Amino acid sequence: MAEKSTGVSDRIWTLPNILSMLRLLLVPVFLVLVVLGEYVPALVVLIVASFTDLLDGYLARRLGQVTRLGQLLDPAADRLYIFAALIGLAANDLVPWWIVVVIVARDLFLVVLGVVLANHGYGPLPVHQLGKAATFALFTGLPIIMLGLAFPVLQPVSEPFGWAVTIWGAFLYWWAGVIYAIETARVVRETRVSGAPASDTLEPGG
Repeated sequence: MAEKSTGVSDRIWTLPNILSMLRLLLVPVFLVLVVLGEYVPALVVLIVASFTDLLDGYLARRLGQVTRLGQLLDPAADRLYIFAALIGLAANDLVPWWIVVVIVARDLFLVVLGVVLANHGYGPLPVHQLGKAATFALFTGLPIIMLGLAFPVLQPVSEPFGWAVTIWGAFLYWWAGVIYAIETARVVRETRVSGAPASDTLEPGG
């Protein structure tokens, strides 16, 4: 297991964290716009949110303001925007509800793994690159689908491409989940053998 990260503070009111909070506040706005079928302004909100995501990460590193709260807010915001896009599109019968269930079920699965790890004295598993790739694919595929809805002239190209990326992202999402489950089983097994709980606090899994 990795050692505890250094240079991570417990501060709350930093500029990067404020940007992350603002991004979270835009989630319900984004959801309402998608449900109402206002895809152009919804995409504008998403672009603004994506820009603040890049900006707060840059500022956190540049200003030395990497915080534990920020490490939680960033992945939480990404997931909420994915969920909002899925729920909004499904509510308008533009995507099937089964894909909403698939994505949400995977994150509930990670919550269960987190509880298991906590019971054995571990924090969440470190971010896996596959999890990052899955989140990126979903965060790309769904807006591409929305792009075709906002601009119908693009739909013949954007819809199949967006669906391909989204389905691939869902597959990677669960693949990463299986990897986290295997790692969790390994950690629990090693803890039982050693008889000592871990003291590591790790970054949230993606």
